[in-house]
Amino acid sequence: MKKRWSALRAGMIAFAVLTLLVLNTLPALADDPPPSDPAGTVIGIDAENLKGVKPADLSDADFSAAKRSEPFAYKLASMVNQNRLASNFIWVLVTGYLVMFMQAGFALVETGFCRAKNAMQTMLMNFLVYGLGMTGFFACGFAFMFGGVGLVGVGNLGGMAQLNQELTISLGGVDWGILGYKGFFLSDGTYDVAIAVMFLFQMVFMDTAATIPTGAMAERWKTTSFIVFGLFMGAFIYPVFGNWVWGGGWLSQLGKVGLGAGYVDFAGSGVVHAIGGWTGLAGAIVLGARIGKFNKDGTANPIPGHNLVLATLGTFILAFGWFGFNPGSTLGASGNGNLRIGIVAVATMLASASGALAALAYGYSTKKKADPGYALNGMLAGLVAITAPSGFVSPLSGFIIGAIAGIVVCVAMGFVENVLKVDDPVGAISVHGVCGALGQICVGIFADGTMDYGGFVVKGLIVGDATQLVAQLIGTVVAFAWAFGISYVFFKVVEAVMGMRVTPEVELAGLDIPDTGTWGYTVDDMPGEAAFPMPKRGPIPGIVPAPAAVPSLAGAGA
Repeated sequence: MKKRWSALRAGMIAFAVLTLLVLNTLPALADDPPPSDPAGTVIGIDAENLKGVKPADLSDADFSAAKRSEPFAYKLASMVNQNRLASNFIWVLVTGYLVMFMQAGFALVETGFCRAKNAMQTMLMNFLVYGLGMTGFFACGFAFMFGGVGLVGVGNLGGMAQLNQELTISLGGVDWGILGYKGFFLSDGTYDVAIAVMFLFQMVFMDTAATIPTGAMAERWKTTSFIVFGLFMGAFIYPVFGNWVWGGGWLSQLGKVGLGAGYVDFAGSGVVHAIGGWTGLAGAIVLGARIGKFNKDGTANPIPGHNLVLATLGTFILAFGWFGFNPGSTLGASGNGNLRIGIVAVATMLASASGALAALAYGYSTKKKADPGYALNGMLAGLVAITAPSGFVSPLSGFIIGAIAGIVVCVAMGFVENVLKVDDPVGAISVHGVCGALGQICVGIFADGTMDYGGFVVKGLIVGDATQLVAQLIGTVVAFAWAFGISYVFFKVVEAVMGMRVTPEVELAGLDIPDTGTWGYTVDDMPGEAAFPMPKRGPIPGIVPAPAAVPSLAGAGA
């Protein structure tokens, strides 16, 4: 054990030293960056600096002459542009706050689908991943993901030209983006109002991806190894793929070789959900199934969650937060076709309804019951699947996509459990991994070309462009290969260095006392858990004695 902790400390020190070297070396490689705007007084006012109001077809010389001859018109145009940017800032921030609130929904869903004896530890993981993932994203994840996005431009927020460093590989006459490297710790000329708005919105998206594995790996994952994962997810796993899609990286550039508009993912079926789901799959495989889940012949035993009321409330919170997740991904409400936010919201809402109803129908056809677990995961599956295509499809297409996802998730949960023999207590792999992949592919099928985000148009198979579907399939495969591959290696290393799973004694007793020092509930509220007494004061050191036999798996709270 001492050797494991020594290796862990050495790795953490090495990571810190490497980070400092990067921070001190990379600024010297950069060209003189545009000035940052921490006061918010440049963007939208000084049009000669960031070209906030200059028409694209007007030369700099003619624009300067017009500015001198018509100062009132120039100032009026500048103020109009300032107000446009202000409305975009407000929209992105408010929708970011909605996405942050989704963390509460995830916590309730996962805790409700788990057993009472693990409620506090499950809640704690969902709570801690917010700060852990944010810290990793702040330190280097944001720079890796968006360090070169200013080279592409994000005009809704006023430019962000300071983010101008991207590692590229030249191949076939194209400089393919691989990784950004500007904006570590939001420093080095990135102390800027537009970049701050972008960071907040993108950080809460990252946190959604980071929290998905906590459900797939619940009820046997050591908190200490989870903490290491939370940092690594925000710092590296999520941002690298995010760069390839949203940071101007190589997947988004596939249009340069004739593949539609390049791989596109409007709000993150792939970047967020598939990455989180496939990471959870790798972790669940490395951890192994919970004690009592599978019999010797490979058949699965049900391990019911202790409180589907919590899970239902959490699902409603997630559905509410999705109105920030998808419509907010326009990164603005004014100009550039952003008034489409209403259609995005309606398509999202309809997909949630059809997903829930389709899963409910599947439950009736197979179990002859109105299975709440199917219905809840069906709604989430519909939301996950509509996330990538939501900005490119009609409300009718959104309803169809959600219905498909509602059936797919039910079939996928059975496949993961009965064929792959992977234990996923909440269905996260099926909801986010499988239906995330479905959403990625649906862009290439259902995108109807009616949107126009500042000249960016996406057309899928229904309007005759098969090349977009090819780009989407490439992105879907790459998302799985990256997330599952790098996560599997990471979890194997963590397992070797510090261990991933709690001991059988802790797992049988419940993780709450050994890992957190307290129950999520009092003993009276925990049917079947009275054998493990509630501490009267303070945490109990050591491990709670294991019961004489494996607790019954027949009822809730077992």
